[in-house]
Amino acid sequence: MPFRLHFVVVGLMKKKINEGKNRVFLMPTTQLDSMAEDPVDIKSIIERAEISIVLDTYDDIFSDFDPRPYNERTLSEDFLYEAKRAVRDKIHGIELRLLIPKGLRSTANEELIKLRLKSHFRKHYKKSREGHARRNRQAIVLIAVGSVIGLIDAFMLSLNGLEIIFKDSLEIVLTPASWYTIWTGFDHLMVRPKEDAADEDFYKKMVDAQVTFMPY
Repeated sequence: MPFRLHFVVVGLMKKKINEGKNRVFLMPTTQLDSMAEDPVDIKSIIERAEISIVLDTYDDIFSDFDPRPYNERTLSEDFLYEAKRAVRDKIHGIELRLLIPKGLRSTANEELIKLRLKSHFRKHYKKSREGHARRNRQAIVLIAVGSVIGLIDAFMLSLNGLEIIFKDSLEIVLTPASWYTIWTGFDHLMVRPKEDAADEDFYKKMVDAQVTFMPY
């Protein structure tokens, strides 16, 4: 079941974008105050939190198609999408507060969910880092192969006794191959896809984030 969300920016301007049973509140704050675990007014929580997400149930965090327990369950694509939007312009050291109805709170479930969230973010941050390193290794290999092709090309052209037509054929084949391979390697090394960089930044922020549950 997809999220239907209600965004509110707390500050000098408030703008309602959409309405629904689930609500996400994003607000810039300069100071985070400590909060009691007793139920308090939602507006008070939102004004103090760096990022607050209001949930109807714990299931809002997870995929509807995965029946496994919370410590193994797949996270909802909608939840991840909204989390990415929420932290996009935030610096590291984020506090993510998940607001749940008082009557539905379960300390045991919340501990499992926190562990699942951290496990998911660590796993994907590691995969993102490994993907970046693998791309760099591929780039170095391409540059090396292109350089070797270029050296072979230069060596063959320097040999005496080869037919001119053969030398010309080698130059036509090897020179473009050398340059193409080298520049493809530099492209892999210097130009990183924006999506990859954004994903790594998001997962890094979430690995470092403090996740807390609050009643409302």
